[in-house]
Amino acid sequence: MPELPEVETIRGQLGSAVEGRTLTSLEVHDARWCAPAAPAEVAAAVAGRRLERLGRRGKYLSCQLEGDVYLVMHLRMTGNLLLGVPGELARPHERVRMCFDAAPTVLFCDPRRFGTGIVLAGSDVHERYYAARLGVEPLDPEFTTEALRALAAGRRAPVKAFLLSQERIAGVGNIYADEALFRARIHPLRPVGTLSRRQFGELRDAVVESLEAGIDARGATIDDFRHADGARGSFQDSFLVHRREGEPCPRCGRPVVKLRAAGRGTYVCERCQPRPRRRRP
Repeated sequence: MPELPEVETIRGQLGSAVEGRTLTSLEVHDARWCAPAAPAEVAAAVAGRRLERLGRRGKYLSCQLEGDVYLVMHLRMTGNLLLGVPGELARPHERVRMCFDAAPTVLFCDPRRFGTGIVLAGSDVHERYYAARLGVEPLDPEFTTEALRALAAGRRAPVKAFLLSQERIAGVGNIYADEALFRARIHPLRPVGTLSRRQFGELRDAVVESLEAGIDARGATIDDFRHADGARGSFQDSFLVHRREGEPCPRCGRPVVKLRAAGRGTYVCERCQPRPRRRRP
């Protein structure tokens, strides 16, 4: 699934191509994309409006259109937003086509059809939509050590599950949680409420460093993620532990192991990231 760095990469690439352009038409080929709203209803709400700004919140992309209207999209598991040529034939798995004046088309392609789009009218509705779903942005100044401690206070969930909870920290997924926990030397099964203040500081810094490294590499392509021009990201070439089962830890040389945490395949060096001790009954 595209995570914050992948979505931010797409935002930057598409923004430079379509910001300031008029969205002349929105063609929804798959009604599931915007359900329960009807495709014609969604198309009518956005057609003819200038795209003032393309923003990102967590893993969501938000097209701010003139008239205080927002088209909010989520790529989910396998979605991609690709730049196309006006008039070209439909591409494989194309679900939505956005046509702009004097600009490339934007194609929402998604093999598994989990990606979504919704139209929101009004900035207050837009903000409430995100507030109900997303926590702090990890690249914003508000993401401090103390903020992280406050979010985790008293919680017994494994720290990996905590990092994946979008309602607490927006945009971190499986890749960047593994990479951050390795950088911070914290085992993914450690109960998050038991971390020390020093560990919270190290985890906060590790989350930011991992996300920034992913953005610098223009995302990670493991399966489906592609840039707007179809190119692959490169962060997978510099993973520290993620998907490196059996390979030597870059810090101590011990083989990286794979386990399950928060229902996800998780990669860890159990020398650098010691397992939490079991409490005696």
